[in-house]
Amino acid sequence: MATAEQLDDLSYGIRSGDLEVRLASSEDEIDASQELRYRVFYNEMNAIPSREMAARQRDFDKFDSACDHLLVIDNSRVGLYDSVVGTYRLSRREHAGRAGGFYTAGEYDIAVITAQRGEILELGRSCVAADYRTGHTMALLWRGIAAYVFSHDIAWLFGCASLSGTNPDELALPLSYLYHFHLAPEGLRPRALEHLHTPMNRFPKEQIEKRLARELLPPLIKGYLRIGCFVGDGAVVDHQFQTTDVCIVVKTERVTGKYRQHYEGNRRPINTA
Repeated sequence: MATAEQLDDLSYGIRSGDLEVRLASSEDEIDASQELRYRVFYNEMNAIPSREMAARQRDFDKFDSACDHLLVIDNSRVGLYDSVVGTYRLSRREHAGRAGGFYTAGEYDIAVITAQRGEILELGRSCVAADYRTGHTMALLWRGIAAYVFSHDIAWLFGCASLSGTNPDELALPLSYLYHFHLAPEGLRPRALEHLHTPMNRFPKEQIEKRLARELLPPLIKGYLRIGCFVGDGAVVDHQFQTTDVCIVVKTERVTGKYRQHYEGNRRPINTA
């Protein structure tokens, strides 16, 4: 169980220079995160919006209203929509209960994850504005996630992570690398739903050039691997987002150990309106 001190940490943000990471505290801030997501996913990465999304210029779904939204805010910029420069959507068991499930369950059988003891946290809708795609910004997001993990006693992280493109044959090397070197143990291995399942084992293990395969992975998945993530069985082609997804699973001890010192040394109260 979280201590009273840890729960009180929810009233703190983490500051690094002009950048601050904290939870969205209003509908306007959630709207700003959805606007950023639209710019990144649809304008930059050519995802296919619904008619309503295109009209509103927002990325949204039924899960948004039930979840917490982690934001990176540049306090040097004027105006809410210009100052929100990074975001992650966070969903715990209680959020999934309100939303009718986890987003990941639309692609994967996650029964082995939901059966784990302790709290679990789904990570999703991660994006950062183009001018802020640096190690500094991503490290700040991860410090925010670590703070959230401390506050809610999260035991496991999971979610969908994407490789660009919808042709698995063109992604054969990185998919095969993930399958052979980072496949989750059987008792912790989500599996792509049968009608969506795309085999990842496309090259024999002995034919994989690991260094090249790692270079072909997107930065987000590389970051997950650095903290010891596993992947589930099977990839899923997401035609709306023009990506091929894998399911990642991470034991939070790998996250909290890395960021505890940063987190405890960089807190400050959040001023909420």
